[in-house]
Amino acid sequence: MDKLRITGGRPLNGVIEISGAKNAALPLMAASLLTDGALALGNLPHVSDIATMTELLVELGVDISMNGKTADGGRENGGSEGRLLSLSARNLVSGTAPYDLVRKMRASVLVLGPLLARAGHARVSMPGGCAIGLRPVDLHVAGLRQLGAEISLRDGYIEAKAPSGLVGTNVVFPMVSVGATANLMMAACLARGETTITNAACEPEIVDLADCLSRMGANIGGAGTGHIQVVGVDQLGSAEHKVLPDRIETGTYAIAAAITGGTLDLTGTTIDLIPTVADTLRAAGIELTACENGVRVKPGGNRLSPVNIDTRPYPGFPTDMQAQIMALMTISTGISTITENIFENRFMHVTELARMGADILVKGNSAVVRGVPGLRGAPVMATDLRASVSLLLAGLAAEGETIVNRLYHLDRGYERVEEKLARCGAQVERM
Repeated sequence: MDKLRITGGRPLNGVIEISGAKNAALPLMAASLLTDGALALGNLPHVSDIATMTELLVELGVDISMNGKTADGGRENGGSEGRLLSLSARNLVSGTAPYDLVRKMRASVLVLGPLLARAGHARVSMPGGCAIGLRPVDLHVAGLRQLGAEISLRDGYIEAKAPSGLVGTNVVFPMVSVGATANLMMAACLARGETTITNAACEPEIVDLADCLSRMGANIGGAGTGHIQVVGVDQLGSAEHKVLPDRIETGTYAIAAAITGGTLDLTGTTIDLIPTVADTLRAAGIELTACENGVRVKPGGNRLSPVNIDTRPYPGFPTDMQAQIMALMTISTGISTITENIFENRFMHVTELARMGADILVKGNSAVVRGVPGLRGAPVMATDLRASVSLLLAGLAAEGETIVNRLYHLDRGYERVEEKLARCGAQVERM
């Protein structure tokens, strides 16, 4: 099992190129199931979740090529190399997304809506992914049922059928869900009539998906607001689309600069993608400014001020940045309070940070972080994707050597992380 060894205490200085957004790329790949035309996606990140989705789509019969090579789950590059992915679902061979693939990644459930809309049936295993909470698929199922699908849960699978096709309706989500919004929006593209989605997710990844679907011929309005309208069409066609930059990676590397006291230029991204994260870092004493093709992050002084955050749906502070900001606050000059409102089990990194000398007290869904003069390297274990990178960040700031175990979590969402950091002066190596 891969590990990461970090020798901390080195300021990071240089340029880091921000990859395409994994959380945008995965629903875009699933959208290929909606058409018998070709969907070409550029700027995909080289991460294991993309390879997993590639394997799943190939299993369903999607023909996938990357830089002229077949991404067939391993015989070539398994979807791990290249920047342009071409997907063609002209000849679907299966409507079943099997457990062995879906268990690896929760986003696999995003094939449910497109399969149901295009083929009239789908059988998708209950999803897996990071162990950060229940994250039920109830909203996905309820929304599709409102569109006319017949759905049952049997033997660990979601079995859905719509023999007469889906029909547009008004759907009101009781809570915001990015995944359910994406699934329902895709399904509604081929439903008869108009579908409205109220209390829809507003994330940039939803806007990116809507832009791509529109290029394919969909009729979508309101993306980026809490009220999305989709007028169904008979069919979608071919399109080419570039995945937007990864806002979570942008925020993560901004914190890498802040926690090491260095200066980084993050290219291929914008401050506009991380409004609340940028505001939080500025409150902590970090300078963020626009630079050529990106964002410059540098210290604003010698001291890190404490900050208080509450995770919220976009445009609030993202839950996917909570662990990273906590790592930064461990070495602030005061007391910070971090409240997690999205997932119930997203403080599992706290005990690992404590092994490095952090002073953190968890009370319910809030964590009180008392800044310490410095962290000490230690062997730690990643429990989920964002927890893994928080431990990496802490290791960059810590005195001595840190070993991060269970590196497969990190590889799900961060592309060539040790290479990017090493180019900026970090002493980090994969073991």
